[in-house]
Amino acid sequence: MIDHIADTVGGAAVAEDVLLDVRRLRKFFPIRRGMLRKLVGHVRAVDDVSFVVRRGETLALVGESGCGKTTTSRCILRAIDPTSGEIHFRTVSGEVVDVGTVPRGRLRPLRREMQMIFQDPFSSLNPRMTLLDIVGEPLLVNGVGNRREREDRVADLLRLVGLRPEFLRRYPHAFSGGQRQRIGIARALALNPRLIVADEPVSALDVSVQAQILNLMLELQENLGLTYLFVAHDLSVVKHISDRVAVMYVGQMVELTENRRIFATPRHPYTEALLSSIPEPDPRLRPRRGGSTDGAEAGHSGRVILPGEIPSPDSQDYLRPQRYRDRIVLQGEVANPAAPPSGCYFHPRCQYAKVVCKTEAPIWEQIEAGHWVRCHRARELTLKGVTAPTP
Repeated sequence: MIDHIADTVGGAAVAEDVLLDVRRLRKFFPIRRGMLRKLVGHVRAVDDVSFVVRRGETLALVGESGCGKTTTSRCILRAIDPTSGEIHFRTVSGEVVDVGTVPRGRLRPLRREMQMIFQDPFSSLNPRMTLLDIVGEPLLVNGVGNRREREDRVADLLRLVGLRPEFLRRYPHAFSGGQRQRIGIARALALNPRLIVADEPVSALDVSVQAQILNLMLELQENLGLTYLFVAHDLSVVKHISDRVAVMYVGQMVELTENRRIFATPRHPYTEALLSSIPEPDPRLRPRRGGSTDGAEAGHSGRVILPGEIPSPDSQDYLRPQRYRDRIVLQGEVANPAAPPSGCYFHPRCQYAKVVCKTEAPIWEQIEAGHWVRCHRARELTLKGVTAPTP
């Protein structure tokens, strides 16, 4: 039995509908140099991240490459040990376990309830193992059933993800990318987990196959009552599958709210910039670059076009029947997590930054019900989304 159990943590109870409660999670990687490997600093891969995942929902974790979203998910599963923070998981028995303090030798019962779908459907499957061995390995490791029972369970899992049981004796090389990802999903479902961490599960697939895998995940969630932590960088995918969205930048969470809110009324400048980069499937829509201090751009006539301006039909800058949309192009480079800037990590690239942004680090606060932001100016800025606000 796991003996690290509590109904309350730090004096604060975990709500009954919450499956995962992450509090002030940090993961720093040491930087060592010289012959004696002297410690000279740390890479702040995950820095003060807090959020909850409710039972039956999909929380999407989004951001650029290197922002810390995959490291966060690996800490939650204890694939790597966090530097500090609390990771509270509600087990099937209803008890709350601090995953971060459970000794490694006692993690196995927890990992039956927390599984992962990997990004690469090719390297995540052992080419020397058949589907029976791959999907049945979690059952074998955890001592579930005899060989005949495990084979029946694997056949049922293959049917569940849209594959034929006749494939049991085949090897991964015989399958397409989409089929391999279905195999990975079947393996994740083998032990009936409550939480599935999906680490960019469709980024390596063709667009048409992406839709099939996403629809399969939604169907499985509805039928099996699954909870997803969905790691992604493609906002179009996130919009389709998520209930809530959390945005990360340089190891910190900068915004978290409902799907519809974040796409309609973002409250953090970085979220606004991410949304403006979503491709628009409209050939009439002509992107207009913005995001610099003045936000202006020269048109075909050489005249400066201001953000939000639509040229008149008599102008050389008017291209019938195109429409215009502002595109925010962030200036500068992503901050170095080993030496982040003072104050807000985003301020060197933010067109709305003020003096306070450079000197004081913003706190992670709830500015309205269910809407968390890390920004000094979140309450005063009116930022652009990509969908109409829902009343």
